[in-house]
Amino acid sequence: RALAAGPEMHFGFQTVTEAERREKIYQVFESVAKKYDVMNDSMTLGIHRVWKDILMHKMNPSPGTLLLDVAGGTGDIAFRFINYVRSVREHQLQRKLKHHQNLSWQEIFESYQKDKSNSLGDSQVVVCDINREMLKVGKQKAQHLGYSEGLSWVLGNAEELPFDDDKFDVYTIAFGIRNVTRIDLALQEAYRVLKPGGRFLCLEFSHVSNPLLSRLYDLYSFQVIPVLGEVIAGDWKSYQYLVESIRRFPPQEELKAMIEDAGFFKVDYENLNFGIVAIHSGFKL
Repeated sequence: RALAAGPEMHFGFQTVTEAERREKIYQVFESVAKKYDVMNDSMTLGIHRVWKDILMHKMNPSPGTLLLDVAGGTGDIAFRFINYVRSVREHQLQRKLKHHQNLSWQEIFESYQKDKSNSLGDSQVVVCDINREMLKVGKQKAQHLGYSEGLSWVLGNAEELPFDDDKFDVYTIAFGIRNVTRIDLALQEAYRVLKPGGRFLCLEFSHVSNPLLSRLYDLYSFQVIPVLGEVIAGDWKSYQYLVESIRRFPPQEELKAMIEDAGFFKVDYENLNFGIVAIHSGFKL
């Protein structure tokens, strides 16, 4: 094998070169993009939606927050962020108007309309994904659901982000970090593009510690999920890979150490559903 191909990597349980892995993962997401949401629902019995809501509550963004969501092509985190900020802003407006009891109806109306027109309070979310197909699906969803304000889509690689240093308040990556070829580079890039004081949040499948539950989870993952992939997306192999990639992913403590190595402080994680997934958090100081 040519030396230029780079070190050997894992693609699921296969051993491949770095370049091959990148290409194979690209193909997986290209092939599942259109069925990605349906598949997530069936694979996790819809619970992925709850996990993403928990991530948003943990972030607790305020109006004005600038978010970078990496590997977020389908828009799941971006749309939740916009909804969350809008509702915080709505409460702020209502509180403000309650304090101005002596305003005339006309003044209240005008003040409300003016504030309402900026319903995100200058918040922005940038969705960055390496896969054109995933971005296409996300943009179509945004159009269909009526999201346009405060939202932009960028084609880019997590290991080499096309953004300036110290730019974002929050960086999120949900169910994406296990598919990057070099996790260490992705974490360094996350650190680079965050402002000092910025927060890193990662939601990812993790390791179940309970042996009995782990056994059941393995049975479900390896026996049921690829079948669902075949039935729903006509794609057994991609879902087999997704399951294998979950098993190969570093456990909670190991990922925590990697995040600290990238320079983050106050790194911790929260297990959800006995560690089926975990949310890792860290700060750039």
